[in-house]
Amino acid sequence: MLDMECFTYLNRALESALSPIVIFATNRGICNIRGTDIASPHGIPVDLLDRVVIIRTLPYTFTEIVQILAIRAQVEGLTVDQDSLAYLGEVGERTSLRHAVQLLTPASIVARTNGRDEIVKSDLEDITEVFLDARASAKLLQSSRTSMYLNRGQAWLNH
Repeated sequence: MLDMECFTYLNRALESALSPIVIFATNRGICNIRGTDIASPHGIPVDLLDRVVIIRTLPYTFTEIVQILAIRAQVEGLTVDQDSLAYLGEVGERTSLRHAVQLLTPASIVARTNGRDEIVKSDLEDITEVFLDARASAKLLQSSRTSMYLNRGQAWLNH
């Protein structure tokens, strides 16, 4: 999140003869510009917003996720069968592409530990039980936090 001083600097820089190309990536809707009470689309001042081209991005499709994972595996020198890529594509669709890509390395270690050079679906199933994506981790922490407070409350009542 950028504050008003930063946006002022960017406005000044965009007006110079050697104007830079600035790329913003945001998923913010109407919200306050940091450090102010001014609500604006994407938290960007309207005068700067008038100068930008907004490009809407869409989530990757299942096919695109599988293709990206196949390319990433190839770049890393990993062998992954088609069933495993499909399973990992489903994980990527359900969680995020970043999480699915991050699972390749531990899955390759599990495969090598089991004496194989190729990652198979069972390696990925084992790994997905151990490594959580951000959303699942937050949910787990929230539920354990809730149960911790309930246990404390019960202990206090029994005391």
